[in-house]
Amino acid sequence: MANQNNKERMVTAARFGAVLVAGLVLATAVSVQAQTPAEFYRGKRMTLITAASVGGGYDQYARLLAKHMPRFIPGNPTIVVQNMVGAEGIRAGNFLYNVAAQDGSVIGGLSRNNGLAQFYDVNNATVQFDARKFHWLGSPQQEIGLFVLRTQKGAKSIDDLKKVEVVVSSTTRGAPTSIYPRMLNVLYGTKIKVVDGYGGSQESLLAVERNEVDGHVSGGSSAAFRARIAPWLRSYAKVILQMGMTRDAAFADIPTAIEIMPTGEGKQLFEIAFAEQVMGRPFVLPPGVPADRVQVLRAAFDAAVKDQALLEDAKAQNMEIDPVTGAAINALLDRVYAAPPELAARLREMAK
Repeated sequence: MANQNNKERMVTAARFGAVLVAGLVLATAVSVQAQTPAEFYRGKRMTLITAASVGGGYDQYARLLAKHMPRFIPGNPTIVVQNMVGAEGIRAGNFLYNVAAQDGSVIGGLSRNNGLAQFYDVNNATVQFDARKFHWLGSPQQEIGLFVLRTQKGAKSIDDLKKVEVVVSSTTRGAPTSIYPRMLNVLYGTKIKVVDGYGGSQESLLAVERNEVDGHVSGGSSAAFRARIAPWLRSYAKVILQMGMTRDAAFADIPTAIEIMPTGEGKQLFEIAFAEQVMGRPFVLPPGVPADRVQVLRAAFDAAVKDQALLEDAKAQNMEIDPVTGAAINALLDRVYAAPPELAARLREMAK
């Protein structure tokens, strides 16, 4: 009988312990959820994971943001940059979506083409995120790409390329540097041969300098890119087309690809393709971040990119600041993915 009583006491104690532990876990969860953003971020060390390698344009913007944005976050946390290179931003995107903390302590800096990765290839198993479900913080810069062409072959305008075949350098077939010229061939009748496989933008540009190729169609035009092509434009090359929604003031007399399209469909296709140009140098939050922290971090981002100290810092580094909000990027992606099926199918076919 004594043994039976002992067993009953042990079972009762075990049940009480389980209830107590469950209660503590629930209380902790409720306590964490009840924290205000200021309480959550006070003294916190946040991580900004950028898909870029150290020293590149994306990395430069990530470090600028990490330096200035904490001043606008309640609780004054610090932000440490961590580089996660791989698959042109896909590796970082997968990590942020599936592995990273979903509490607002981790920010991501992606490549501008990551937002359309699944749009172009719906069956791409390497893309393990839905870009529309990220909370986009925004971008400090909207991009405009430039078609830079050596003039030795006699071609000096985009119309000349309907008669003269030229060769341009690119990194991979899925990059804007390859997609945009192939779209021009289909939609405008140009004769552009794309050579994919260059290790990065610097190798692609070096190929132009060495006269291995006739030109390069850039996805963006950072300060470093413009400095690189400046001597070319004074001697053997010129910009013949702009790849973006609007003209860059520095090349006000050069049309955009949208402007030269002879059909409404062509214009629509380039408008979809250039959605990633609007995203420029995008920053995101994982999809599970609580709404109040998303709101706080978006407000901090918006304030930082308008702050005089950040603007002066950017100017000293020859960095362009032309911000777009996170809400605008989320809305833009929703419009792109809702494009008419026949239009989306045609763009995907050209991008293959």
